[in-house]
Amino acid sequence: MTIATLHDLHRPLGSTGLMVSPLGLGTVKLGRDQGVKYPNGFTIPDDYQARALLNQARGLGINLIDTAPAYGISEERVGPLLRGQRNDWVIVSKVGEEFAGGQSHFDFSAEHTRLSVERSLKRLETDHLEMVLVHSDGNDLFILEQTGVYDTLEQLKREGKLLAFGFSGKTVAGGLKALERGDCAMVTYNLSEQSEAPVIDHAQQHGKGILVKKALASGHVCLTPGVDPVRASFELLFDRPGIASAIVGTINPLHLAHNVNTAASVLRRP
Repeated sequence: MTIATLHDLHRPLGSTGLMVSPLGLGTVKLGRDQGVKYPNGFTIPDDYQARALLNQARGLGINLIDTAPAYGISEERVGPLLRGQRNDWVIVSKVGEEFAGGQSHFDFSAEHTRLSVERSLKRLETDHLEMVLVHSDGNDLFILEQTGVYDTLEQLKREGKLLAFGFSGKTVAGGLKALERGDCAMVTYNLSEQSEAPVIDHAQQHGKGILVKKALASGHVCLTPGVDPVRASFELLFDRPGIASAIVGTINPLHLAHNVNTAASVLRRP
């Protein structure tokens, strides 16, 4: 049986110059099992399992990996696991949200933004990040208009510490505002939540990148019997041309293979 891959299906992430696989691998489950909104419990994989998952993803043509300081120890684990493979990956990390003691807290100040990016570089064992997104707490417009976070990211981009930056928000107004100066927006878009569609359309019209979070509704997607929820989700996503990549956060090798096979099938439809 031929295993479908995404190697020949990479596409541009807006005007960043980055080419990304249509599915990216989210890594919250590599570093955090508290305060996560999944329908079923899970065990954080050990290093052997995590390395096998990353190698599987790379072999299937996934080149985008999504992490964040808010994902517990995800960054500290991903850095060593990707040793010797740095040129094979587009790394997306974030600023703004911290997770400690089982609680999230937010800091969008210029000082914390710089500290966060430089800490991520050390943890991920690299001298640059392809993309840094602001992890919004929901107050999208306040963050963009009243804090120093975007100014600092622009400066870090000039310094070569990141190649592109953007915003992972929660509102249409925030997404549209974020794309005025930013390179990319990360939006929620799935079978049960499509309110941020105007951000996707705006990005396509203006050469900006779109990444999708919760593409499978964090595992909550339920449809009528006989309908594959993964296929239905990807048909929805990839029928919208503004979307560059959708993040899937599975740690199950069979689910990952099914996700890739289904995405490839959808994208290769006549």
